[in-house]
Amino acid sequence: MNDLDIHFGAIRAGDTDAFGQWVAGAESRLRLSLRTFAEDVDVESVVQETLLRVWQVAPRFVPDGRPDSLLRLAIRTARNLAVSEIRRRKPEAFDPAMLERSSRLEDITVPQVEADPMLREAILRCHDKLPTKQRSVLAARVESSGAEHDRDVAGRLGMTLNTFLQNFTRARRLLIECLRKLGIEPLAEVA
Repeated sequence: MNDLDIHFGAIRAGDTDAFGQWVAGAESRLRLSLRTFAEDVDVESVVQETLLRVWQVAPRFVPDGRPDSLLRLAIRTARNLAVSEIRRRKPEAFDPAMLERSSRLEDITVPQVEADPMLREAILRCHDKLPTKQRSVLAARVESSGAEHDRDVAGRLGMTLNTFLQNFTRARRLLIECLRKLGIEPLAEVA
């Protein structure tokens, strides 16, 4: 998995595109880090508040030199927000040991998202059925892992941004249709 701190310099300078790319790579891992709080807090609101705070503090943040330092800050912030929310809304559900575990920085790990091998095989099978242009656009966007702006990926493929986005939209639609034919219903369709 890529170190998302590659975006930090641009984020610090106020680049919203870089922050968007960072969020694209960080959001699922941030949500996963909150799984132990899911019964007691609105994880979506915690994630949104965390992203806002990360954006606000980024210009003053000093990375510690280890990979994903901004993501680790986000995870710690999210956990602290979740604990505060539990203390405020459900004091009876608050476990002091949870506060201790969530406040130790050395215990904060960046979770890795594990893939389902059968789902991966189905996606690859559907990907291989895509028309050439749509297949190359989808592959290029996945390869960039959110580290590049779509405009740059499009340029590398010799396309305008608009053409790239149209091909990506078609590829996504065809991929979803293929998965549905295999009996796989996507939980959420994302851009």
